[in-house]
Amino acid sequence: QVQLAESGGGLVQPGGSLRLSCAASRRISSIYTMGWYRQAPGKHRELVASITFGSNPNYADSVKGRFTISRDNAKNTVFLAMNSLKPEDTAVYYCNAVPSVAGPGYWGQGTQVTVSS
Repeated sequence: QVQLAESGGGLVQPGGSLRLSCAASRRISSIYTMGWYRQAPGKHRELVASITFGSNPNYADSVKGRFTISRDNAKNTVFLAMNSLKPEDTAVYYCNAVPSVAGPGYWGQGTQVTVSS
């Protein structure tokens, strides 16, 4: 199992930036995939970005060139740097971890991101 705790959300104006953090309860170097999802009101939860052991990061088309996922193994933390934020990026952002290829995934409690003037 792994517990995840997100932080860094908040209110930002369009064009602004935020950096989300996801602290894990175990070594993330041993976790197969970690990712960020988001869910806006009335919409399904969608993948924003993920990083899998041995592969390049994967991004949703809507955030390519604006968001960057990274991991700090020493801190057991995954980050999501979000730039050029748009109102349509408003959502609750969730951290996800899948420790093994065929195993279950785990979720954090989510952090609210609101992009508004």
